[in-house]
Amino acid sequence: MSEKNKLLTIGQFAAMHGINKKTLMWYDEIGLFKPAAVNQKNGYRCYDYHQSPVLETILLLRELDVSIAEIQNFMKNRSAENLKNLLDEKITELDRSITHMHAVKNILCTHRQNMITLLTMDLSEINIIEKTERCLITVDIDKDTSFEKEVEMITAETKKYKLGRLHDASYGSMISTASLIAGNFDDYDKLFIEIPALTQESGLHIQPEGRYLQAFHKGNWDKIPDRYKDILKYAEKNGLKLHGYSYERGINENVIDQIEDYIIKIEIPVL
Repeated sequence: MSEKNKLLTIGQFAAMHGINKKTLMWYDEIGLFKPAAVNQKNGYRCYDYHQSPVLETILLLRELDVSIAEIQNFMKNRSAENLKNLLDEKITELDRSITHMHAVKNILCTHRQNMITLLTMDLSEINIIEKTERCLITVDIDKDTSFEKEVEMITAETKKYKLGRLHDASYGSMISTASLIAGNFDDYDKLFIEIPALTQESGLHIQPEGRYLQAFHKGNWDKIPDRYKDILKYAEKNGLKLHGYSYERGINENVIDQIEDYIIKIEIPVL
């Protein structure tokens, strides 16, 4: 731009920054960003090209959801240190938002994959799949743990890990393969919570990567033992050794109205 000292009209200055001129009028009215000059005859506001960096800073802060009051306070105490401190705070908030959005995307992808599975699977099939490592939050249970106690423990864990909503995670139950082999099909050991954004931390259960036997069960939970018997026969026939835990989770809660249509995905590590 050859004439940088030339004053610009409010329309020209607004267009240069991709905003409405009413925004500039409002900023002037609240004392946030004043024009370089005001025509005494017609009251028209005029702006200097060199004001652009200041306006761009204001627009950036607004894009980061910094409040007008915060920006006004910064403008009254404008310095490199104050801007750095303000940006540090907003970068931290933005990082949290990005992490949350990645988690939401992972949840959506999981739901979509579950729907694909529902549309294409054969419930009678037992397959071998590969899984990546997962980090799970777990709570211990046994035969005597009441449903009310389970809800209480799960709620406490979701609060501990600052989980905003129940559907920001997936839930399931775990039973040891030792119990399955012994025929103790109702000796559940743990409930688990999987938060997509969770990374390895002390106290978490690591669901190992590797080969898993995958099967499905449809209907009431009291029929799951029959499905596990099918799984054990399949493993024996194919020379597979079950180890660790069986991980169970529902995959169609959001598209059914009755428990008879409930489908549980069962995944067990195999050697």
